[in-house]
Amino acid sequence: MNNIHATLISFNNAGVLFIGKSGSGKSDLALRMIMEKGAVLVADDRVDLSVINDNLYGSAPKELYGKMEIRGLGITNFTAKKREKIVLCVELVENREEVERMPVPENITFLGVSVTKIKLYPFDCSTICKIIAKISSIIS
Repeated sequence: MNNIHATLISFNNAGVLFIGKSGSGKSDLALRMIMEKGAVLVADDRVDLSVINDNLYGSAPKELYGKMEIRGLGITNFTAKKREKIVLCVELVENREEVERMPVPENITFLGVSVTKIKLYPFDCSTICKIIAKISSIIS
């Protein structure tokens, strides 16, 4: 098992892992997907990674299960999912200009398992829609 600084949600039973620098918007983007699109929290701030049947899974450390830090509100309790298979990694970038118009497909490897990775600016209005479109293309 490996523990990383990230946030993980489940959307339509597909895990979306948000990575980026501290303060990059991981929890904020997860919160918007939970509140606006019906996603479910799996882990916030720290994610335990494991491999099951050659698939990458994430879960929350026991002490963080069901908790999310919301800037301006503090630690807040949420209904959470115990574990989810990760199908997409979203790297959050600091500047909109870092998002390529026509990116070359990318993957990231955790514990020997390769996962599709995209780079997005978290505070664009369309970011959630882009994530949903990418998940749809992966799981269809």
